[in-house]
Amino acid sequence: MASESSPPLIAAQLNHLVLNFPLLAKIEPKWSGSKEYRGVLDRFTLVISYCLDFIKWDVIFDAEYPMSAPDFIFGPQDESFQQFLVLHGEDPKSPLNRLGDWDSQDPTQLMLLVQELRDQYMAYQKKLVGEVQDDRVKFEISTIAFREGIEMQLSSGFDKPEEVKFAVPLVDTNINKMVPGCPWIYPQKIYLQVIYPVEKKYVSTPSAPRLKLVATPDLKTLFSIDDIKLPTWLAGMCMAEYLPPLEETLEKQVLEAISLIDVRRRFIEALAVQFGRPVEADPIFCRKATFISASGVFTFMVHLTITTQFPKQPPAIMLQSCQHFNAQGVPLKSVSLTDYPFSPRWEASLMAERIWDFLADEALIFKKYCNEQY
Repeated sequence: MASESSPPLIAAQLNHLVLNFPLLAKIEPKWSGSKEYRGVLDRFTLVISYCLDFIKWDVIFDAEYPMSAPDFIFGPQDESFQQFLVLHGEDPKSPLNRLGDWDSQDPTQLMLLVQELRDQYMAYQKKLVGEVQDDRVKFEISTIAFREGIEMQLSSGFDKPEEVKFAVPLVDTNINKMVPGCPWIYPQKIYLQVIYPVEKKYVSTPSAPRLKLVATPDLKTLFSIDDIKLPTWLAGMCMAEYLPPLEETLEKQVLEAISLIDVRRRFIEALAVQFGRPVEADPIFCRKATFISASGVFTFMVHLTITTQFPKQPPAIMLQSCQHFNAQGVPLKSVSLTDYPFSPRWEASLMAERIWDFLADEALIFKKYCNEQY
């Protein structure tokens, strides 16, 4: 449990935050700030996703007065954020209002407060970026101001130059709804990270920004962002020119990735004709399947892992004995097999036939290996 040694009122706030706030990356180890209750943990650090990076805020409850609202300590790079909050305290959406009306009996309070603080942090960073004396950055902001969901951040440090980071959401499509039986709880997103070095002096030919595609973690079960090559940023280009063709490419990639689910499903169905009904199979993304097979009296399992690049890449096959175990009681397994007759141009039925033929010989090799180890 996320708040095992915290007072019940604080524990309830923490648990609700962990279970319901998707932008919370993690809670770092908690500690106690009470002299009277040294074993009671009432302080912790929140690690929150922001602008494709993380911000850390210390949350300070008081174990002696658990009904009181918490204090927040922001990072050293955000020393002026607290002043920003005070200056905007009259805003009806200000988190200071929630602190003033804190209800410790309501477990949603901490999550709502963190969300409001993050929203204000977005406004704070937008203000900082808008004050940067760099004509290119100001121009870029003006060209993408109409796009929703953009996050920006001014990044600087003692030993590194100032940079402006943008996190631009791409593909205005609900990917979750496109996947039948989708198990994802939160919407899957693709972002373009754009990083500009701050040029305080005029530069006739400014360098291209650093670019990187980033996706929410669960999306890798559908397709890999790493397989997408970003288009070249041409001299004199701006984001308003760069983004439309990139989004068009990504939309095609998403549609192709979803169509490949059916391709993998037909392949698993073709395998079932040869091996019989699978013992286990991934019914949504069709990335894995397991069958039971036999060579004489030797019974073994056939595990297939199908990549998102199928049929361009062959599935990885691993055999597992049902009769041989190591000293720890773990079934003996083969190495991953990918070097076998396969062509992406074959029909699914032919792929399955060739795998069946290949395993007829491979099973004898695996049986010999198991007998030697056993």
